[in-house]
Amino acid sequence: MSGTNSITGRDAISGLVLAGGRGTRMGNVDKGLQPFGGATMAAQVAARLAPQVAAIAISANRNLDAYAGFGVPVWPDDTPGFPGPLAGLATGLRRCETDYLLSAPCDSPFLPADLAARLQRGLVEAGADAAVAVTEEDGRRRVHPVFCLAKRGLAPLVDAYLAEGGRRMDGWHARARVAEVLFEDGGAFRNINTLDELRALDHGASGKPRLDEVARCVDGYDPEALPVRDAQRIIGEFVAPVRAVEQVALRAALGRVLARDIVSPINVPAHDNSAMDGYALRGADLLPAAPLRLAVAGIAYAGRPFEGAVQPGQCVRIMTGAVMPAGCDSVVPQECVSVEEAAHGKNVLLAPGAIRAGDNRRLAGEDLAVGGVALAKGRVVRPSDLGLMASLGVAEVPVQRRLRVAFFSTGDELRSIGQALEEGCVYDSNRYTIYGMLQRLGCDVIDMGVVRDDPQALESALRDACENADAIITSGGVSVGAADYTRDIMARLGDVAFWKLAMRPGRPLAFGRIASNGRSAFLFGLPGNPVAVMVSFYFFARAALLRMMGADAPLPLLRARSLDTIRKKPGRTEFQRAVLARGADGQAEVRITGAQGSGILRSMSEANCMVVLHDEQGNVQAGEMVDVVVFEGLV
Repeated sequence: MSGTNSITGRDAISGLVLAGGRGTRMGNVDKGLQPFGGATMAAQVAARLAPQVAAIAISANRNLDAYAGFGVPVWPDDTPGFPGPLAGLATGLRRCETDYLLSAPCDSPFLPADLAARLQRGLVEAGADAAVAVTEEDGRRRVHPVFCLAKRGLAPLVDAYLAEGGRRMDGWHARARVAEVLFEDGGAFRNINTLDELRALDHGASGKPRLDEVARCVDGYDPEALPVRDAQRIIGEFVAPVRAVEQVALRAALGRVLARDIVSPINVPAHDNSAMDGYALRGADLLPAAPLRLAVAGIAYAGRPFEGAVQPGQCVRIMTGAVMPAGCDSVVPQECVSVEEAAHGKNVLLAPGAIRAGDNRRLAGEDLAVGGVALAKGRVVRPSDLGLMASLGVAEVPVQRRLRVAFFSTGDELRSIGQALEEGCVYDSNRYTIYGMLQRLGCDVIDMGVVRDDPQALESALRDACENADAIITSGGVSVGAADYTRDIMARLGDVAFWKLAMRPGRPLAFGRIASNGRSAFLFGLPGNPVAVMVSFYFFARAALLRMMGADAPLPLLRARSLDTIRKKPGRTEFQRAVLARGADGQAEVRITGAQGSGILRSMSEANCMVVLHDEQGNVQAGEMVDVVVFEGLV
């Protein structure tokens, strides 16, 4: 079977993450999708393999849409009935397009960074058909057959073994030449078999401390009186980006977050060209102290270049954007010359010093050179970015998958639109507000409706949300109250802090991470008052969600002149609804909208901005400058 070895190097290898099992020892959950280290186990393994191979695919038999969100091919077993990892390897050998296939299990996120190179070297040196990893532990040699580099041509042999009923990952080794490659670090091949083991390892692997550890890094941390800046810092350090990439058509990329740098495949401009209408000439022909007469040899249009080379004493009529003729390195604007008829066409006359050599020429690659970064990872794609990528010939764009956010309101007093209002009940406005703000961020939203004030209903809703979303937003139930069971349930499900923030409106806030059935989600428990929901979302949840998307979230503060005297005591941050306009002198000025109660939703609709009065500020006099956050495009 060995024969002649194929070409070597990472370009000859495809990587396959084996995630097609039943997950029996984990309670039949899908192992590859279990959270680990700020991502999922399959994502961690794929990230370890990606730099070592030319392409990645995933072997999976469940939750295919979830795996498709990784942005790589997903290959279900061709053999039905969950026959084990060998069926995944067999399918991979049939489908891969490179000479070699490297397999690794989804529950081994610590695999060596040089796994592919060392297995390939061992295979080539032994003249083998495949190579597997081997470690020595306590004097005993242990083979790890799931870490296997195999030639694509082995597919018929492995298929035959499967057809005979064989299921062992190494059962076919006796029929081929398999090299064993020794690795010194046995821990690199450790696999995670149970949910308890996964949770125990997750803290150390993620590099992210527990929420209380992050909070203790804040000087004078007091959850009963936490400044806004400190809460924002804690949240920012605790959340982590969701690592899943998908390719979308260029037009569909608007508003999405770039998952990788967009690297230019061409020079922009592609050729030296003219920056204006005029005449292209040789800089060597310019005379420093005398007029210059040049014969016009032809004309160059954008898209129709001048054919031939320009000789000494000649020039070419040229239009903006046209390719510079061969031999020319300068352009004189048309308004700087006089044109005269000549026996064989036209001449142009330049005054002394009209231009210098090299003037008005745009160099190839001047805007962007081949290999240069046109747009950086983490950027939210704007309309101008679509145009830039189109100019580079980019048809598909790698973007972060949309963040999945589940949300619901709590309270027996809440009614949905269309229901009758009994005495003491109100329509649920918060869900529509939250829905709109999440849509503005480009999230995939999961509206879970109104959850009644009942411990079992709340826990069921939180678990359901956790198992289907990356983040959860609730409104109501985070303050201390007789029917507010949310605090106890949140704390029982995960790592959650309950804060009293030094701010107005929106003092209570719950934040953390909860887990259910091996999945986890970040949690934002917002207060129930309508205005407090919007303020808390914008100043805490929004930035965190953008970070989870892999995007930057700078706070767009403007400065404006206050038209009102505003009463405020130092020691807390206040957010006042206001209207921003341009004064008679052209300066930005802001007017408070009136009553600022946290339940007055109309005041938010009337406002177009929010005045931010910082923790240390006191009263503001009319005419003083204040910080302002503009609503448009944000909330």
